[in-house]
Amino acid sequence: MLMLRSLDGDEGAYRHLLHALRTLLVAYYGRRMIPGIKADLEDLVQETLLSLHDRRETYDRTRPFTAWFFSIARYKLIDHYRGRGGRMLAEVELDETLAADSSVDAVTARMDVERLLESLPPQQRELIRNVKLEGQSIADAAIKSGQTELAARVGIHRTLKALAQKLRGET
Repeated sequence: MLMLRSLDGDEGAYRHLLHALRTLLVAYYGRRMIPGIKADLEDLVQETLLSLHDRRETYDRTRPFTAWFFSIARYKLIDHYRGRGGRMLAEVELDETLAADSSVDAVTARMDVERLLESLPPQQRELIRNVKLEGQSIADAAIKSGQTELAARVGIHRTLKALAQKLRGET
């Protein structure tokens, strides 16, 4: 959502996005840097944010932002280690494959979910949020939304199906 607003010219959203991404990058790179060269971490964070700035117009608004952004981050890390030798690069690639950072993954997944939810009409968004994210019963969510339980159930099913198609790039 912040990326979309920043692409539309919202400077405050862009500043907020860069601050949030900087925090994520410090955690992401901090766990992937080889001990003894953590001094390079800040340079790598700055290079990645500059790369984001340079490439932001290439972002496809219909796709999840975090996947696009972390692919930039991963390539920056690989480029960083290429300059230091192949053994380090192999270790980074192995770490990437074997040990995904769960806290970063959770934050980025939540950002993607929120972005998807923002694309929904308010009533559908609240049904999905109440039932699938907050764990309310369909009956309770239906009452809150002023719908019958059957209408809420059908609406949730159709919305989830449409979101799945969107994620697969079918819409």
